[in-house]
Amino acid sequence: MDTSTDNRTPATATIRPDGSGVVVIDGRTELIAESTVERARARAIGVLVTHAAEQARPVTVVSKDPSGTAHLVVNPNGNVEESTTPLPAQREMEMAPEVSYLPEGAPDLDAPITTGRLPIVRSVPTPTPARGITPVVEASAEVAPAATAAPERPTFEPPAPDTEAAPETAPVVPQPEAAAPESPTPVAAPSAEQESPVVTEAPAPAVVTERPAGPARRSFIEEETAAARAERGMRGALNKVGFRLAPNAAEASERADIARVSQHWSGPRTIAIVNGKGGASKTPTTAMLSAVFARNGGSGVLAWDNNETRGTLGWRTEQGQHEATVQALLPNATTLMSAEARASDLTGYLHHQVADKYDVLRSNPNILAEDQRLTMNEFDAIHGVAAKYFRLIFIDSGNDESADRWRRMIDRADQIVIATTARGEHAEAGALLLEALRERGEHSAQLARDAVVVVSQADHKAGSAQAEKVADGFRSMARAASVIPFDPAMRAGKLSYDALKPETQRAWLAAAAAVAQGL
Repeated sequence: MDTSTDNRTPATATIRPDGSGVVVIDGRTELIAESTVERARARAIGVLVTHAAEQARPVTVVSKDPSGTAHLVVNPNGNVEESTTPLPAQREMEMAPEVSYLPEGAPDLDAPITTGRLPIVRSVPTPTPARGITPVVEASAEVAPAATAAPERPTFEPPAPDTEAAPETAPVVPQPEAAAPESPTPVAAPSAEQESPVVTEAPAPAVVTERPAGPARRSFIEEETAAARAERGMRGALNKVGFRLAPNAAEASERADIARVSQHWSGPRTIAIVNGKGGASKTPTTAMLSAVFARNGGSGVLAWDNNETRGTLGWRTEQGQHEATVQALLPNATTLMSAEARASDLTGYLHHQVADKYDVLRSNPNILAEDQRLTMNEFDAIHGVAAKYFRLIFIDSGNDESADRWRRMIDRADQIVIATTARGEHAEAGALLLEALRERGEHSAQLARDAVVVVSQADHKAGSAQAEKVADGFRSMARAASVIPFDPAMRAGKLSYDALKPETQRAWLAAAAAVAQGL
């Protein structure tokens, strides 16, 4: 690549710590006003690349920002390289006045990339001054005191102009002043009654040189923690070519939600998905919450269909190599709780979801409710097995709030999720359930106070306004409320997280993060 330049005065690019700065090229000045140093640096490079392309020649530039000063060559094709010519004498650079607005035409770094070619920015080391002869420095009482505070990280203060780089020297250890010889203490002449003792001269005490107290050493482990970098949009693209831009608010929020659903808790947690009205989206809510926690936090997540009136969780999830239901597990609960039982022994009773990573314990929708009712003791036996082998148990509750298995589920729950659609009858049923739980006992009242409400937009024609309205109504009754947008993949058939639209996946992640905050 031809990087030859003429003898024109180098351009200057100055960036202040507050994100303001100035670019001076061939006598033309362009102000920069960004919110961060990184954004200002990207803006300055864009200005220099544009000028180089207009002039059809490389542009030399002396760049000064909080990280230091560099001598660069900006090529018309967008490449930025270190200059091979000597760094010119530093001079006072024009500085832009303090500004707090974004200039017209400033690039939006949060916008996703659609087209265009990104400049290739290579890392440019700070020029190293020539090595000189180590000067001899005599220690004296006027030696500057040692620093008293350790630097947190490389400080990003602009270097002072008009200061010549000091030659690199070997560290000089101050030598202590030579101790003046002490005058011998006069010894009194012995009296006539005393015998003259034999006096031996004591060895001179060793001179101990104390190292001046320096700053406290920082842990190397702390230095290993790197600041998060953006991976998406313009910020992510610039990071791939050498920048260090933090994620925008949306990306940072998503990362925080992923961290919440990825954690593990001490002991198992039981989450009941409830609403006494059928068709309120309890089964999709059970499946999607299970998928989010399992895909991000790993195995050990169970979705249990605790429905004695033809539960559909088994119909809407993958089936294993058998047709086992909760009725097959119940007679073997004691064996599965024994010390000899193994986790793999459960395989014959559960249906693993290959892509979504959780397991399903099905009810049997092909028999009448009276043939699959569970007593409280039977519920406890199954729940004991689930709690032994799984860290998270999501229970699809069914519609009969008077059933023993439903009431026992509430007794064993660590958190409840009210599943509802934007329809009035579903939302009202959920609200009445919260009110009833507040009167049932302290445990149930606490569940109601800490409840999370998930409002699914079941009708794409109604828009999201009604769902948001329902969620707003629940926010004064529960700890959190989330809205799930309409998605055709949620309406019928097998439920799969991968089949959802990105905005639907993000909504389920937010809902799961709200649940995680209560565990």
